[in-house]
Amino acid sequence: MTRVPIPSVDSSLGMKLLPTLLSIIAGSVDAIGFLGLGGLFTAHVTGNLVILAAHLVSGGEAPIAPMLSVPVFMLALGLTRLLVGGLESIGRASLRPLLLLQLLLLAGFLVLCVSAGPRIDPDAPIAILAGMLGVSAMAVQNALVQISLKGAPSTAVMTTNITRFMMDLGEVILGREQAEIAKARSRAKSAWPAILGFAVGCGLGAACEAAIGLTALALPTSLALLAFAMGRAAHLDGGQRS
Repeated sequence: MTRVPIPSVDSSLGMKLLPTLLSIIAGSVDAIGFLGLGGLFTAHVTGNLVILAAHLVSGGEAPIAPMLSVPVFMLALGLTRLLVGGLESIGRASLRPLLLLQLLLLAGFLVLCVSAGPRIDPDAPIAILAGMLGVSAMAVQNALVQISLKGAPSTAVMTTNITRFMMDLGEVILGREQAEIAKARSRAKSAWPAILGFAVGCGLGAACEAAIGLTALALPTSLALLAFAMGRAAHLDGGQRS
């Protein structure tokens, strides 16, 4: 079977900017979902485990959406990997299809939330379904930066990025081996835009949700459309070549 080339973040300007854009999407989706769906984290799934554990220990009623989010996230990751395997078996690169899938999931998230009205009950079936579409979209994004885009940092798990960034910063300042310093500088250079993008996304998402409610999901959905267009443009410009 012919090996399918994986585009690199260094292959074009669009690919260099794509991880930052994806980080903005993840930050805004996480903030909007948390504020509008009763504390549901869509990108930061481990936060749902904390919320669930806190409710159980305190004797409170366990919220359904956080309880479902972890298995749904895992299932979406597994299905995404199967999809990538299928695409590779027919010689197709997976970046554009996964960007399109993320866009469709976010669009579904937006449509369900808007159709539920401004005063959505987080425990209502439509709200839970909408939240799981958001969780699935973030699972697809987490997968694509690992298996469909070479050299990309995490765009949703900022704890790892910040830890790695600070360790690399320390290596650049205090390190003695030039080869290791160069590697640390390169990693830090790729990580800080993702960290900044996620923070910007959180701020924008929170501000928009406070102003217009869950209709604010139009922001990450529009950005996902832009991300898909960037992936398509990179392909047309030769960004899919190894």
